[in-house]
Amino acid sequence: MDLDIRDARPQDHADWLKLWNDYLAFYNVDLAEDVTAHTWARIMDPASRVSARLAVLDGQVVGFAIHHFHDSTWVKTPDCYLEDLFIDATIRGKGIGRALIDDLISICTDKGWSRLYWHTNDDNAQARKLYDTYVKSDGHIRYRLKF
Repeated sequence: MDLDIRDARPQDHADWLKLWNDYLAFYNVDLAEDVTAHTWARIMDPASRVSARLAVLDGQVVGFAIHHFHDSTWVKTPDCYLEDLFIDATIRGKGIGRALIDDLISICTDKGWSRLYWHTNDDNAQARKLYDTYVKSDGHIRYRLKF
């Protein structure tokens, strides 16, 4: 298995888009095309805080970790929020999700950031099995207002 974790590149758009659409389907979300286009544009914009790391297995993009950093009032250095993590369903369980998280841990450590955090649906048992190997849920419950 030849796995490479790297930043997204403009030529990855079609591969990322297929995975992104699979990710949205997994969560039963229907986003407007302009929102998806805007997300990709931010990933490609070096001035944006939104970044994507891609898992490339034997030359094929098979997963992504979209993340961004932000300041915190609880620590002096930024936190990193892993907003979207997705692995092609046909190859889950092969350590690719772990490789993407470990890659983000390395980035956070190298940049001197304080914390890496994420959330998932309560019923996402497969993902939670992986996440629980890093840290148990801290018990926070998310509230979200939509405007």
